[in-house]
Amino acid sequence: MSESDYFRNMTHDRDDPNPFLAIYLDQSIPFNEEAKAAYLKDCSSRSRQFLLPLLRPLARLMIILLQVYKIIVPKAFTSSRLLHRVLHGGMKTFVSPSANYMILRHFYLGSEVLQFIRDNVPGVTITMNPLKPTNLEPVKDDLFLIHDLNLYNFVINLNKELREKGVEVTKQERLNFAAITSTPLPMEPMPKRWTNFMDLTTAIECFTPVYQLFLSDNDFWRATNSLQLDETIGILASKIIGSNDRLALINNKHPMVPMTTLSAGFRLVLHGLATEQLHALLVELKHKQELAA
Repeated sequence: MSESDYFRNMTHDRDDPNPFLAIYLDQSIPFNEEAKAAYLKDCSSRSRQFLLPLLRPLARLMIILLQVYKIIVPKAFTSSRLLHRVLHGGMKTFVSPSANYMILRHFYLGSEVLQFIRDNVPGVTITMNPLKPTNLEPVKDDLFLIHDLNLYNFVINLNKELREKGVEVTKQERLNFAAITSTPLPMEPMPKRWTNFMDLTTAIECFTPVYQLFLSDNDFWRATNSLQLDETIGILASKIIGSNDRLALINNKHPMVPMTTLSAGFRLVLHGLATEQLHALLVELKHKQELAA
């Protein structure tokens, strides 16, 4: 049974309507149906209901303590390699299949969105470094860190070229959707043992202080500040497609106003949903353009 079938087969009780069924059936937000079902099913888990309220305050306390530690010991041991080994082990052992699926989708879709923007700005030539994991193994190879670097490098390189060549990002009459996958992503089955119970939000909250522990203070701040670029990517895409009607929920605060690291876990979830929403909108536009051809 697919994730979508879980909601399609759900009985609607008029006296006790399921809030997640309502959100699943609502089509006002562009979102891949299978991913939407996976995320909402994950949100309705006992882990998110009971474990998240307990672990979130502890995780945020750890962020504060680690920040103090980094101030006292600015040259403390750091290792991206070890960090990603720990993340891989945690995802493989504790994170639910739905959550792992959503995490890997994020890297895959994020790469496609950046390439779409590059392909639809005539006159720019930017070397891309796409991340398209289909299982958990690539996590070991600095996947999370490279994702952040890709985003910064893309924004910097794109804007350098725009300035140097006097080019503007404008609406394209015929969009180049070569980068956008409109078929199901080739994801392999995720680990599904009895220990794989942790939902996406709880996992992200727990992983955030781990991320901070193994990275330098500069790397951690850079990673959390990358979330500010959600609006930047959304604006670039809206200029290209000539509309921002359905991009209102791509909202992770103003790019020029850095947020504290305490809310990084929650904002990472918003970051993932923003990518899903933008990619789903591009898939929708791709289908419309193909039908009109």
